[in-house]
Amino acid sequence: MIALIVALIALGWRGRLRRQSGIGAPPATPSDLGPVLYETEGQYVATTTAGDWLDRVAVHGMGIRSNAVATVHPEGVLLARAGAPDIFIPREDLDSVRLEGGMAGKFVEKDGLVVLTWRLTDKRVDTGFRTRHAAHKPQLLAAAAALTPDTTPPQDSTGREFQ
Repeated sequence: MIALIVALIALGWRGRLRRQSGIGAPPATPSDLGPVLYETEGQYVATTTAGDWLDRVAVHGMGIRSNAVATVHPEGVLLARAGAPDIFIPREDLDSVRLEGGMAGKFVEKDGLVVLTWRLTDKRVDTGFRTRHAAHKPQLLAAAAALTPDTTPPQDSTGREFQ
C-alpha cells in the first residue's frame, strides 16, 4: 500500500514537471549584485503561479522547500538555498511584496510569510519565504518592497499598511 502511494505521488510530480516544461528558468545570479541591503536566514517555502497558492512551480528545482538565506541587493533579491539551486529575482521583474499566512502546503500564523510577486519569463509567480526569526520579517519586507516600482508601503494580508 505504501509503495503504491509513493508511486502515485511520483507519477503526479512527473506529470507536473511535464506540464510545466514551458516555464523558463530563473535568471542566473549576476556576478556583481552590489552591496547587501538586508540579509536574513529562513526557509524558502515555494514558488506558485501568482494568485494561486496551490499551483506549485516544480520545474528548475523551484518545487523544493529548503533552508535559505535571503539577501536583498540593489540588483534584486537572492534566495541562496541549501541543497537546491539558488533563485535570483531581478529588481526589474519584482512587482510587489506582501505578507501571507501560507502557500503550497505550508501554513503558518497570519502574515507569517513574506511573498514576492515577480515575472519569471512570461509567467507571474509568487515566491514565499519564512524568516527564521519573526523580528526579521518587517526588515525583509521593507527592504524588498523598496525595490518594487510601486512606492506604496507594504501591506499585510488584510490590505492594511504594515507597521
